[in-house]
Amino acid sequence: MTLGAQQAGIEVLYAVEYCRFAAATYRLNFPNTEVYTGDIRDVCALPKKPRKARTIVFGGPPCQGFSSSNQRTRNMMNPNNWMYLEFLRVAQIWDPDWIVIENVKGIGETMKGFFLAEIITALELRGYTTTTKTLNAINYGVPQRRERTFIFASKSGKKISGPHKDSGSIVTVGDAINDLPDLKAGASVNELPHRKEATNGFVNALRGNLNSVTGNLVTRNAPYIIARYQHVPQGGNWKDIPIELMRNYRDTSKCHTGIYRRLTESEPSIVIGNFRKNMLIHPNQNRGLSVREAARIQSVPDDFRFCGSIGFQQQQVGNMVPPLLARSVFMEVMRA
Repeated sequence: MTLGAQQAGIEVLYAVEYCRFAAATYRLNFPNTEVYTGDIRDVCALPKKPRKARTIVFGGPPCQGFSSSNQRTRNMMNPNNWMYLEFLRVAQIWDPDWIVIENVKGIGETMKGFFLAEIITALELRGYTTTTKTLNAINYGVPQRRERTFIFASKSGKKISGPHKDSGSIVTVGDAINDLPDLKAGASVNELPHRKEATNGFVNALRGNLNSVTGNLVTRNAPYIIARYQHVPQGGNWKDIPIELMRNYRDTSKCHTGIYRRLTESEPSIVIGNFRKNMLIHPNQNRGLSVREAARIQSVPDDFRFCGSIGFQQQQVGNMVPPLLARSVFMEVMRA
């Protein structure tokens, strides 16, 4: 979200991040922003509010408890589902002109919309006018079908009408990653030259002037996993794998459609979440996605670097808000 905010002309002064690896990534890419690494419940003061400046507090409270893929703790008993109260507490300290909260679409569905309604009521009791929008990243230049809910809150009574959909053509997986290096399962050389020249505006914008790219890291798979990959066509999933190769699964009926999903080169991607756990497959190669390929599908520029082991890097990519979507969101706030 910070990257999108910067692209919209917003100076980001301060950030709170619980995960130390994500915080290290943040510091590396945003050296001018002060980062508190730790629990938001321990934040009692913020840097002095800039004089005569319009201010915005934005972020994404924990979303796992609202996700439709989580049916075990998608309820009021999950303590993470109440962390939005800490977000609002911190926002109240600064009393900003605008508040923007991002979360999964499921926040409006969990407990029949209880948490979404509670957040809106809390903001309105603090004197904010709210607008709620569920946006699909595919409509904002991102090669991925990814729906996210945004709550906009204005201290001056303004409502949000957009952001309006991008009038450009839909970006596909092939558009996004076909210039990146050919890799094998277990690839571990972080930085490599691009495989070929940029062939479209999306890639050209993300590559900039770079001749090489980092994040060429791929999960190492056992031979029986790679054997499964070979049976899955583009757009297919675990159902295309012969049952005798899936015998370590106790009950394949519980496998969701994203397991062993091979991306389709000529279409946008499905949601990039935990792409290692889901065994998301490269369109043309029998392996999982590299960190950089997943980042491209999230619309992350090539000069953005990730910290931590491959697992933590994959988690960071899967958790992030696509910068192009965030940019559209903040451009709408700037217009208002």
